Amino acid sequence: MNEAVSLRAAAEADAARFPALLARAEHLAGSVLLGEHGRRRAGMGDDFWQYRPVQPGDSLREIDWRRSGRSDAQFVRQREWQIAQSVMLWVDEAASMRFASDDSLPQKADRARLLALALAIMLNRGGERVGLTGAELPPRRGQAQITRLAQALCTDNPDDYGAPDLRGLPPSGRALVVSDFMGEIAPVREALGLAADRGVRGVLLQVLDPVEEAFPFRGRTIFESVGGSLAHETLKASELRERYLARLAERKEELRLICRLTGWQFHCHHTSASAQAALLWLFQAFEQGGGA
Repeated sequence: MNEAVSLRAAAEADAARFPALLARAEHLAGSVLLGEHGRRRAGMGDDFWQYRPVQPGDSLREIDWRRSGRSDAQFVRQREWQIAQSVMLWVDEAASMRFASDDSLPQKADRARLLALALAIMLNRGGERVGLTGAELPPRRGQAQITRLAQALCTDNPDDYGAPDLRGLPPSGRALVVSDFMGEIAPVREALGLAADRGVRGVLLQVLDPVEEAFPFRGRTIFESVGGSLAHETLKASELRERYLARLAERKEELRLICRLTGWQFHCHHTSASAQAALLWLFQAFEQGGGA
């Protein structure tokens, strides 16, 4: 009975989070000024793009006589060629992402979800299909899909560390993988290798709390995982700093190498930094091909 009550409370908490997440993501996406969508050009499509003067080689059937009748020149009506692609998201739900070193900072999970959803909103506005990896939420367009994404992204996982699940990636599509990447590196290497075999390119976004970069601990300290399954006590935390920072630098270099070998891009974002700047970097990375 107690377990059922606990599960229901957790579900209600998840449901309560998603409207606020959606509102913040909409605001963040709207704050990033966009120019013309990078893949818009003349070609086969349904949407009007522009009129242009008739050129040698144009047939009479291509001339828009109504527009041409309003001037002394003749014009061709061009439609927009939209190359809609599928962009799949995987955002780490594990307990390690629910860490914040200070009340003034967001949890890593909150920042990761915000950036992923805001990017999805921007890509959706650009005509792209967005979805979640796995079989949970196939790629679609439209505001209803954005709402479904917001709901799905508010789920927590009790495991200490997450591993990318890149099942369901459409061939030659693109993907965003967001995590602190503090767990085992092998699943990351395997997941990106399988994605590359399907022609999928994308971005690895590492989200870290500033304390995880600085390691300011001194004296007696108990380090405990957010999930509570791991703990380590030391009397001289400062003596661990050099080894920890070396391991962190090594992990980042491993992630960069995996990305270089698979054609992906890597970026590290700190929760103390601007979410707007991170979103702009992400959007530009996907405009340029998402790792291609």
